[in-house]
Amino acid sequence: MPQAHLTLDPSFRIAPVNRRLFGSFVEHMGRCVYTGIYEPGHPAADENGFRTDVLELTREMGVSVVRYPGGNFVSGYRWEDGVGPDRPTRLDLAWRQIETNAFGLNEFMTWTRAAGVEPMMAVNLGTRGLQEACDLLEYTNHPSGTQWSDLRVKHGVTDPYRIKLWCLGNEMDGPWQIGHKTAHEYGRLANETAKAMRLVDPDLELVLCGSSNSGMPTFGAWEATVLEHAYDAVDYLSLHNYYEENGDLPGFLCSAVDMDRYISAIVATADHIGAKLRRKKKINLSFDEWNVWNQSRFAGRERSPFQEAPELIEDTFTAADAVVVGDFLITLLRHTDRVSIACQAQLANIIAPIRTEPGGPAWRQTIFHPFALTARHARGTVLRVEPSGPLLETERYGEAPALSAVATVDESQVALFAVNRSPDQDLDLTVRLPA
Repeated sequence: MPQAHLTLDPSFRIAPVNRRLFGSFVEHMGRCVYTGIYEPGHPAADENGFRTDVLELTREMGVSVVRYPGGNFVSGYRWEDGVGPDRPTRLDLAWRQIETNAFGLNEFMTWTRAAGVEPMMAVNLGTRGLQEACDLLEYTNHPSGTQWSDLRVKHGVTDPYRIKLWCLGNEMDGPWQIGHKTAHEYGRLANETAKAMRLVDPDLELVLCGSSNSGMPTFGAWEATVLEHAYDAVDYLSLHNYYEENGDLPGFLCSAVDMDRYISAIVATADHIGAKLRRKKKINLSFDEWNVWNQSRFAGRERSPFQEAPELIEDTFTAADAVVVGDFLITLLRHTDRVSIACQAQLANIIAPIRTEPGGPAWRQTIFHPFALTARHARGTVLRVEPSGPLLETERYGEAPALSAVATVDESQVALFAVNRSPDQDLDLTVRLPA
């Protein structure tokens, strides 16, 4: 049997475990919201229409932060449609759906409190811009005495929400994005929007859009350009990536090799721009969309005729998918010195760890379990373990280590997280402890 070794030593510290690494994502796409987290009239719905079975699974999963309302959806979204008694029905051009706006900002914030998660709000920098972002921030965070804060009070929310985490748009480099922009256009808009939002509320943490994935032709150049425009005004740079098997199981099981390289490349770019601008401040990363996704299986289905809450990319996951998700979580922990936020996309039904049946049950998918276990046991400080062992040959990534591992330690326990990436061989692991 192949042999692998690693050393567990509390001296080999990376950084404290950041609970925001265990984030998720709720978008107005398919059935994530409607008949996912929200279904008035369901046997398990509470007085707000929230599915309590989904709430219980969200808490069991250990989700810490939830990004909302998109995703591609946000680039055409009027946030005002989702507050107050009058909710217009709109066309959602991002996913070609009918959006009733029955669930909006105040419902989401009530849901986050029921779930015990931190909100991460995205603003529309596709069809809208600086003023609308400031109006939304005034509605959510200003106490009272102004047009938008008083409107929130009128809607029954006396105390401000004090939302700290904000995304400055979504995937603005993508030609599919409503209001797609060049790097210079977006960088300048994001910088001016960030500056204005901080005038409304200086106590914010702002996320700048990086590339939509590492395969984009503008990858690298996009990050460098937008950071040159907005470095001083933001706190984080976003990363998005999805991975699929696509008939290559050995390569798929090593997908975290690419995630690791992607993170390292973005860190190098951010630090290069920081040095070029002669800044002491470090830009950290928000990996706020990641998951396994069999994209080829669902190609073209997102362009269905306009309808309410259609079934979109409701993938059924395998044991191999769960192994890869566990490896992604290991990789995020290994980079916790620079990756401060991570959101698995999405929470319910859309390539999700939680699936639901309208009017029926909710259940855990295979990818639910590595997330829940890691969120439960990763505590204290992340330790670097540097495993040694056999290498696997893959077409996608060349040689890759068969063993992926990381550890955490706090006052009461040491937790070791390890994955065998081989599709067909057991791996004997020896763990050395300090004398």
